Amino acid sequence: MSAVNRAAVEAVLRQYTDPYLNQDPVSAGCVRSIDIQGDRVSVQLALGYAAGLFKSGWSQMLQMAIEGLDGVASARVEITSVIAAHKAQAQIPGLANVKNVVAVASGKGGVGKSTTAANLALALAREGARVGILDADIYGPSQGIMFGIAEGTRPKIKDQKWFVPIESHGVEVMSMAFLTDDNTPMVWRGPMVSGALLQLVTQTAWGDLDYLVIDMPPGTGDIQLTLAQKVPVAGAVIVTTPQDLALLDARKGVEMFRKVNIPVLGVVENMAVHICSNCGHAEHLFGEGGGVKLAEQYGVELLASLPLSMVIREQADGGKPTVIAEPDSQIAMVYQELARHVGARIVLQEALSPAMPNISVSDD
Repeated sequence: MSAVNRAAVEAVLRQYTDPYLNQDPVSAGCVRSIDIQGDRVSVQLALGYAAGLFKSGWSQMLQMAIEGLDGVASARVEITSVIAAHKAQAQIPGLANVKNVVAVASGKGGVGKSTTAANLALALAREGARVGILDADIYGPSQGIMFGIAEGTRPKIKDQKWFVPIESHGVEVMSMAFLTDDNTPMVWRGPMVSGALLQLVTQTAWGDLDYLVIDMPPGTGDIQLTLAQKVPVAGAVIVTTPQDLALLDARKGVEMFRKVNIPVLGVVENMAVHICSNCGHAEHLFGEGGGVKLAEQYGVELLASLPLSMVIREQADGGKPTVIAEPDSQIAMVYQELARHVGARIVLQEALSPAMPNISVSDD
């Protein structure tokens, strides 16, 4: 039996690709330590994204691979998630206690953006991250309902200037709906709305969050542009349906974020297919393959494709979105995949961003 060494262990790790980082653990810089004591090997990996439901299976796969090495009697692979703060737009200060801000946006209303934002936040929390969600859809706030927060609930005030977010399902929630009457429409002009939203963002006493998900208003107008220019966003997720009209508006959303130098992490396609509850027939009511075309056109990833499902709507309306109501369901697993892809894309965007050039001055 030959003695095992670090190079042999790394060679085994290089054979396995992290499905979210699209790299092997060594190339991705995830290896923290490799300890070899005779025929026993201990490896520690640190992922830069929340992956609580993925770590166990990934660990077992790598452990079995290492134990297949000649000279190894037993192996142990420990995997942790270490979520760092990633850079946002230049010259925009970060939010206190918030590492990464993720904007969930859509070019038009009615495509399931708020439902996606709620399930994304819950899925990130289920993966082990500390998460908050800000309902910035000021004309149609719905996160309070989706998180089961009773009508009339008001946030506490801290030190006479901070709103204390309301916690529900392990997520910190803040919404303009908590400060107004649910039955009173917000008849405000753009600048008033923008100012109110910025106040909510900057004057909410968020806990130590790994991710703050912002449910953006639909469209690409003044409110969206102000938020994009004033809030430090690590990346944006564009939600659309396969319908041609929705895709047209979604393209405008992608272009808007690119103009303000916010990375588009990918596209979520909602209502992709309807499965008849009686006969099981699959029908593409809003068209087929639209999300894929949009992702390909802009060179971004199709993060998730979700069906047109009455269950998703009923669970969100009932204050328990799918990730909480049916955590082991197929749809919930799609949202978990979405959460891991979003976290990993933020890590990859930072790695892909060009470094600042070195400037040298000579007397010539």
